[in-house]
Amino acid sequence: MHIVNPALDDYLLAHATPADDVLRDLVEETHGLEPGTTMQVSHDEGEFLTMLTRLTRAEFAVEIGVFTGYSSICIARGLAEGGTLLACDVSEEWTSVARRYWERAGLSERIDLRIAPALDTIRGLRPGARIDLAFIDADKTGYPAYYEELVPRMRPGGLIVLDNVLRGGRVVEPEAQDDADRAIRQVNDTITADSRVQSVMLPLRDGVTLARKL
Repeated sequence: MHIVNPALDDYLLAHATPADDVLRDLVEETHGLEPGTTMQVSHDEGEFLTMLTRLTRAEFAVEIGVFTGYSSICIARGLAEGGTLLACDVSEEWTSVARRYWERAGLSERIDLRIAPALDTIRGLRPGARIDLAFIDADKTGYPAYYEELVPRMRPGGLIVLDNVLRGGRVVEPEAQDDADRAIRQVNDTITADSRVQSVMLPLRDGVTLARKL
């Protein structure tokens, strides 16, 4: 589903800060993989993540769902000096590509990759650890649980960013009732009703929600 006229896609991309060689090469390599064309964030969304990370002055960020590392690079580049990105994924295969590009981008020391279920990684954070920014872009059925584990660990003013909250438009189609559809509707409704956060859903690509911890 295109939220805007498809003819505007190239125009939108052309009016974001251009990607550098590292990101361009990563896109090219990822698009040669399966399912590379559907699991990687777009360049404009990547620039949005960098900007959000800088605006929140994030020192400690969490990413749930790494794939080949494009969004990781974007977040890590926005971190305050000395900041760390905790990157959660379960795939050695996809993250092996990510590691190469993190190294090439000079960001390896900023990114702490954990190959394990993300809920285990989050629950294993030291007591009192406070997250400045979190990005959720993993298995859609896990979104409600990821959100609930993250909210209490966010600092006041911290930001949770959730990708694919429109499910290609399936969120408004009554007949769309697979597990992922139901999970995304659940987390969308939960966030809207959650007095712990201020939220907004944006029609950026497949939908992006920002939930700011109060």
